[in-house]
Amino acid sequence: MAIRTILHFPDKRLREKAQPVTFIDDEIRTLVNDMAETMYAASGCGLAATQIGVPKRIFVVDPAAKDEPSQLMVFINPEIVARSGEAIWEEGCLSFPSVNEEIKRAKRVKIRALGLDGKPFELEAEGLLAVAIQHEHDHLDGVLMIDRMSMLKRKMITRKMEKRAQRGNRNQSEAST
Repeated sequence: MAIRTILHFPDKRLREKAQPVTFIDDEIRTLVNDMAETMYAASGCGLAATQIGVPKRIFVVDPAAKDEPSQLMVFINPEIVARSGEAIWEEGCLSFPSVNEEIKRAKRVKIRALGLDGKPFELEAEGLLAVAIQHEHDHLDGVLMIDRMSMLKRKMITRKMEKRAQRGNRNQSEAST
């Protein structure tokens, strides 16, 4: 297992639409293990493969609180088949460090996916789990948290993240000289 680099906005790879997984093999199992380790190392509750630069339709979620045992869930080729209700939830994203904003989502979702064992399953979720599923599922379609915000908030966060990226690029240049 390895901790992978999480892409930060405005990295264009975050906008790529992920491709379906055709076969669950050791490569996919290693990817999922790396994703889980990366998510936990970053103190996140979800991570999509696209966030680490792998355009595959896979995400992991663990809605357990820090003091609870792990509830890691793996979703391969997920499809949200039903949504109901409405909830506003303060969301963060590992690809948007230190950004937390209220986002409107469905209150409940029903999702169909493959597990790491290759077997299909369905799950109905609400609360944090429903929010995390919708958030990570969006990543697989190249939809980001800021796409669900007002234009003003989107512009403010985009500027903030672009400045952060420029500072990071300058620091990398200075370090290599």
